[in-house]
Amino acid sequence: MSVPSAKPPSAKPPRVEGFGARQAALRMLDSVLRRGETLATAAAASRKLAPNDQALALAIAGETLRRLPDLDEWIDSATQRPLPDDSKARMVLRIALAQKIGLGTPDHAVVATALPQVEGGPRRLVHGVLGTLLRRSIPDLDPPRLPAAVEMRWAAQWGGEMVAAARRQIAARPALDLSFASDDEAQSFAAASGGSSLAPRMVRIDSSKIEDLPDFAAGKWWVQDLAASLPARLIPQSARSVIDLCAAPGGKTMQLAAAGHEVIAVDLAAERLGRLQDNLDRTGLKARMVVGDALLWKPAQPPVAILLDSPCSATGTFRRHPEVLYRARPSIIAQSAELQAKLLDRSARWLGPGGTLVYAVCSLERAEGEDAIAAFLQRNPDFSIAPPMDGELPAFVPAAAEGWVRILPGLIEDRGGLDGFFIARLSRVAK
Repeated sequence: MSVPSAKPPSAKPPRVEGFGARQAALRMLDSVLRRGETLATAAAASRKLAPNDQALALAIAGETLRRLPDLDEWIDSATQRPLPDDSKARMVLRIALAQKIGLGTPDHAVVATALPQVEGGPRRLVHGVLGTLLRRSIPDLDPPRLPAAVEMRWAAQWGGEMVAAARRQIAARPALDLSFASDDEAQSFAAASGGSSLAPRMVRIDSSKIEDLPDFAAGKWWVQDLAASLPARLIPQSARSVIDLCAAPGGKTMQLAAAGHEVIAVDLAAERLGRLQDNLDRTGLKARMVVGDALLWKPAQPPVAILLDSPCSATGTFRRHPEVLYRARPSIIAQSAELQAKLLDRSARWLGPGGTLVYAVCSLERAEGEDAIAAFLQRNPDFSIAPPMDGELPAFVPAAAEGWVRILPGLIEDRGGLDGFFIARLSRVAK
């Protein structure tokens, strides 16, 4: 395969179509990998781009993060010594090759948009490495590897099969799950759209632009991963008053409100609660909003039930947010586990005898799930696990022998998979 001709490395190349999107992708990656930002936060700086260019920049950055270990190995195979991890040359080569491998970008576009990124810098080096690699056959990089530290940690906790499933999941485009206030509306939508209903009041469809889907403006549904819908299903239907702690972005609040509960949605971020209020207005659902720190705020009256979807490392969301694999270092996991213990202990004291606390994290780390609840039960002997009852969760969701629920990569993989989650329902022993 011949490499597209380019001007000599000493010449200043003209700007080409799509250059702005590649520049934005480069900035996003730098923000994620060097400053530890989320991809969504990093993308906010590119809002001045045209919508198509912004979408392309996000796609390039996301594909690069999904394939980073393999991209780096491929780059290193064409250099005499490894480039520094944070060097501009490596970053430009990463996004160039991610486009070739993951997005099917033609060679001429890969080269034409890569070289202007290194004007006044290592342009000759980037040109040479790209030329070498584009002349080779693309190696088999599917499914992509995860960061080595993550694979080692997850293999130790869950075994090699889980790691293999996670590799497959990060390569696949996640489906879009929609949550409905009523199952009749969900079934009608599934029949009309060709989607599938894997659980009551849920419909799974292929990924799509949300605003273009029917009934969005009418407020018939909201976007919510099926795994994220499971914790609210464990709130007893008899519980009239429910506190949704750390409520934003609000899918669980809307679930609870649609089920007839009186919900108090508590979150530290006023802006995120504002977006939740917009969704409540769109769907016609009602909940009381409270801007407050769950470690300082307390309810005026003891609630019957609490849903604590705690802040966490979010490693279970890696399918949609591959940057979590680089942000969630052991220190972040340890800090999250410390905060979760405080939130559990504080919120548990609000409940009277017989009250229910559902704890959930979108994490694949035992420290934030199994270990957190085992330690809580040691500290709070007046609580016990209340396992899911028949019909509360979909039949394909297993409960562990201890009574809690752990969602790992690989579950219903043939039907699109699920985000990683841990859920435990705790009951305060009646005196």
